[in-house]
Order: sequence, then structure tokens, then C-alpha cells
Amino acid sequence: MISPKASRLDALSYESLRQEVLLRDGWRCQSCGARSNLEVHHREFRSHSGADTEENLITLCTACHARVHRR
Repeated sequence: MISPKASRLDALSYESLRQEVLLRDGWRCQSCGARSNLEVHHREFRSHSGADTEENLITLCTACHARVHRR
């Protein structure tokens, strides 16, 4: 099993990846289509060893992001 820390990027690299994900997703929430208050969400949570990779990240608005974490 990969250590959770092994999949974490430094702050500068993570910000670059975050910008790539926002661009890839067309600067829209992938759940509701909103174009404001956007955040990048880990599909597999970091707390569950989710990696900082493009494949594991998705753009969500603040409201949809909160909904995902309340499940």
C-alpha cells in the first residue's frame, strides 16, 4: 500500500495541478454547472489515501463540495 504522504504534492505543484483541473473542467462545477465559488475536490479523499493526481480531482462549487462531504 502506498503511504498517503507519498501521493501529496508540495504547495506550488498542487496549485499548478489545481489550475489544470479547473481548466480541464471548463471552470464549471461538474455537478451543477455553476461558474463561481469553485473548489477542487478529491474524489478519493486524502484522508483515505487519495492521491494528488488529475484523475482523482474534480471541480465542484462550494455548495456541491459541501454536499459531497456531508454524505
